[in-house]
Amino acid sequence: MLGIQLDRRFFSLVDYPLLFITLAISLIGVFAIYSSTYHTDNFLKGLYLKQLMWVGAGFIAMLMTIMIDMRELARFAYLLYALALGSLIYVAFFGKVIYGAQRWIDLGFFSFQASEFAKIALLLSLAKFFDDGKEEHRMKDLIVPIILTLIIFLLVAKEPDLGTALMILVGFVVAVLLTEVHRSIIWNVLKAGVILLPCSWFFLKEYQKNRIYTLLDPSIDPLGTGYHTIQSKIAIGSGGIWGKGLYGGTQSRLNFLPERHTDFIFSVICEHSGLIGATVVLILFLALLVRCFMITASSRDRFSAVLCGSLSGALSGYILFNIGMAIGLFPVVGIPLPLVSYGGSSILFTFITIGMIISTKAHRFRTA
Repeated sequence: MLGIQLDRRFFSLVDYPLLFITLAISLIGVFAIYSSTYHTDNFLKGLYLKQLMWVGAGFIAMLMTIMIDMRELARFAYLLYALALGSLIYVAFFGKVIYGAQRWIDLGFFSFQASEFAKIALLLSLAKFFDDGKEEHRMKDLIVPIILTLIIFLLVAKEPDLGTALMILVGFVVAVLLTEVHRSIIWNVLKAGVILLPCSWFFLKEYQKNRIYTLLDPSIDPLGTGYHTIQSKIAIGSGGIWGKGLYGGTQSRLNFLPERHTDFIFSVICEHSGLIGATVVLILFLALLVRCFMITASSRDRFSAVLCGSLSGALSGYILFNIGMAIGLFPVVGIPLPLVSYGGSSILFTFITIGMIISTKAHRFRTA
């Protein structure tokens, strides 16, 4: 039904380096969570064991995704989009609230973020829409994709989950660029962005404005909105070259660093393993992204290129924004570090995302 027909060509085209890099990064995340929660109540809750369980489930989900031909899955793209839209509407009215954000659908044994599923469904739908055989797209060809994206963007931003909403826009922009749009469109969009960006300030909520203020100068509110950034920088700097060891991080162990097993897990890695450990993690992420974009560049059809490129672009955005948030380059908006931060939804859908990228390469022989 979904094109699961495997032979020697399939197994020879699977990107095994990308597969193992993904697994290596996720296992580093388990150790980081173990270290960051040691001597805390979260350690007693076994968060690192739960994360390990999700890594196992995510790895299996990735392998299953690789076996599915994405061009066959594209037949159900708009149905998946409708399901994603329905799940976001459900969240808006009946979603589970955690830390003041209404983002989760509670299934009893498991709660997941509908926005993660919606992001994948949207990018799959955009890839299907742009696979229309046209050599160049003009503005009228972008009306439907813009509407599809804005609906998902607004529902996700309303939760509020501004971080995921921004990554959805990143994926959309990459998808548009890979469809060979007319240059005049890109130029006009850039001009409009420059003009409208200052106006967006008036639509931000007060706490969002405060985060931007403290990004420029965290000392303005060191015990409030600037606290996260200040403590994160202290944790990163205190790690030095070699780090303080697996359990030696004072910022995390003494509860100075907030959200240390989720949003600021990179700060924990820097504090515990120093510059050496942080460099290893950055090299692995760089290798992961290089492999993803290599698959994008070698795609033999527009659908595969747009799907791989948009998924890779969104994944890159998560990595860059989370690390930039940890070192104080970006405001704190609650973006997890893919494969590393604690969270079942993030782990599961990141594995699926990478599985989709590998799948486009593994099933390439069908278009040969």
